[in-house]
Amino acid sequence: MSITYSPEELEILVAGVLGTAENNVVPIVQLGHPVLRQQAVRYTGQLPGKLLDELLSVMRQTMYAAPGVGLAAPQIGIPLQIAVLEDLYSLPEDMAAEREREPLEYFEIFNPRYEQLGERTAEFYEGCLSFDGFQGVVTRPADIKASYEDREGNPVVREFSGWQARIVQHETDHLSGTVYIDKAATRSLINETELWRHQGLSVASAKEALGF
Repeated sequence: MSITYSPEELEILVAGVLGTAENNVVPIVQLGHPVLRQQAVRYTGQLPGKLLDELLSVMRQTMYAAPGVGLAAPQIGIPLQIAVLEDLYSLPEDMAAEREREPLEYFEIFNPRYEQLGERTAEFYEGCLSFDGFQGVVTRPADIKASYEDREGNPVVREFSGWQARIVQHETDHLSGTVYIDKAATRSLINETELWRHQGLSVASAKEALGF
């Protein structure tokens, strides 16, 4: 589903969302909100520079406050193809190695796309700030090439592998109305109060217990 917005409508919408901020943090919408199922609008400079800077600042702080490793504009009710990403959280060395989880410095993506490189895939639990309290196993390409623009409109092409590739895919999917549960093995879905049953979020343990 795609909805057309004029630049004026988008500016009013963004200003309204930012007006709800407390300590530079806004609410994250949850699954069931229509914006999470829309095709987000391609960003072509519809927002004045100052408003865009404010939006990116609020998205970044909202991501930190959640806390999360990525946040797409639709997750705060704004149907624009913009996301912020960062993963500097530490993990035990064995868990980080299993997930190929390397530090990901903060960056922003506008109008992103990705394509698989090679044949490798990886399956792990992932969660979403807009589906609070649950995680599910998603099989994704392990190596991708992403194409996007920065906030100045410059084209960027980068390759990502492992957990970094998963984050980029997850946030890019949000911009086309896709939530991770659409790609998850539904029998793997687990409430976060049950995570203790599977040390390190072991997919093998969950498969045996849940039968997926």
